[in-house]
Amino acid sequence: MLESYLTGLLVCGGIIIAIGAQNAYVLSQAIRREHHWWSAGLCMISDVVLFSAGMLGISAALMAVPEALEVLRWLGVVFLGWLAVQAFVRAGRGRNRLETGEAGAKSLKGVLFTTLAVTLLNPQVYLDTLLLIPAIGAQQESATSFVAGASSASILWFGGLAWGGSALAPLLSRPIAWRIIDGLIGLMMAGIALHLAISGLG
Repeated sequence: MLESYLTGLLVCGGIIIAIGAQNAYVLSQAIRREHHWWSAGLCMISDVVLFSAGMLGISAALMAVPEALEVLRWLGVVFLGWLAVQAFVRAGRGRNRLETGEAGAKSLKGVLFTTLAVTLLNPQVYLDTLLLIPAIGAQQESATSFVAGASSASILWFGGLAWGGSALAPLLSRPIAWRIIDGLIGLMMAGIALHLAISGLG
């Protein structure tokens, strides 16, 4: 059981870290201290649900309707492209550090909606959580321990992003820091959108 748990922790931890759009958004919210724990918590819950669903066999249903992945792919391209444009505009205009409750801050509803979008509109998320992870988990001695390890990886990672980003926020008080952050976020979102588009056309 311990081996299955550790396998889930390590394998899924690597996969979660590689899903860039979700990480970039949670980190940016944490740095702004803008409903970041809500955003991180929603990512954790989404991962646990998807891991569990994959192990319960929903991956078979998804494979039966491959068109669903393509629809999600192009929705993801559009949404990530929109986020990239917003980040580039902010980088060009510049801005001061934002604190929770400051004028112009995003509402909790808006943050949760965007978190769900960057999580669920990325086809790679489904390929990883509903196909790749169940394929590995099925080979483990204890599927339950494997899912527990995968869930722990998500909780540790997103908890670390929320805490770490918030802790670094006082160091990022200069407007130039926000130009750099927004520029990097824009490049990451645009890169992921381009990768999804190229994969779809290929």
